[in-house]
Amino acid sequence: MVYQLTDEITFPNPYLGDPDGLIAIGGDLSTERLLTAYQYGIFPWFPAGRTPLWFCPLDRFVIFPNEIHVSHSMRTLINSDRYRVTFNKALRDVMDGCAEVNAGSHEKRSDDPAAWLGPQIIEAYLEMNRIHDNVKSVEVWEGDNLVGGLYGVTSLGGFMGESMFSRVPNASKLALISLARQLTCSRYPSLIDCQFETSHLLSMGGRHITYEEYLRVISGGHYTVADPRQT
Repeated sequence: MVYQLTDEITFPNPYLGDPDGLIAIGGDLSTERLLTAYQYGIFPWFPAGRTPLWFCPLDRFVIFPNEIHVSHSMRTLINSDRYRVTFNKALRDVMDGCAEVNAGSHEKRSDDPAAWLGPQIIEAYLEMNRIHDNVKSVEVWEGDNLVGGLYGVTSLGGFMGESMFSRVPNASKLALISLARQLTCSRYPSLIDCQFETSHLLSMGGRHITYEEYLRVISGGHYTVADPRQT
């Protein structure tokens, strides 16, 4: 069942959503609404310029930072010092990079009617970061050129990964490995929320957990959402 949101900053119980995780339609991308959404693992994902769609998959695909898989080829790349990695130095540039169709293409996703990362999303997240400093980026540089990276939202005990990009092979993998290593050292957040499974992320240690476990981990066991299907 998909719910129509109103001006009130609330969301329906995720257990009542569609099998693909879609739980609601409408509302806005205000900072308050986004903050409320991410506390429960809810995120917007919709074609640029269209009405917001809100998703909360019950089968969560995540990477625990200490479980990140680093292949032999990636270890070789890291040890080569070919690329330099920074954190939170070029958020807007990373988001623009993520809006590209794929590595090696300079066509913008916002030109594709099925694309989601358009100006509306970018400006909403930049505004949230301006107020709360909770949208983080990882940048991969070759010399002075930005060749890859990722960004996401920190909420409670989770890093909610939003998107990543590569302009050269393996740059997004390097960004993800660097993020995981930083989070392992800091012991916070406790997981990286990948939102949906991809073969790329599966090969790097991603795995599925239940929504119940997901909430327990990101909240430190402080809150749950009741499953009305079990009553």
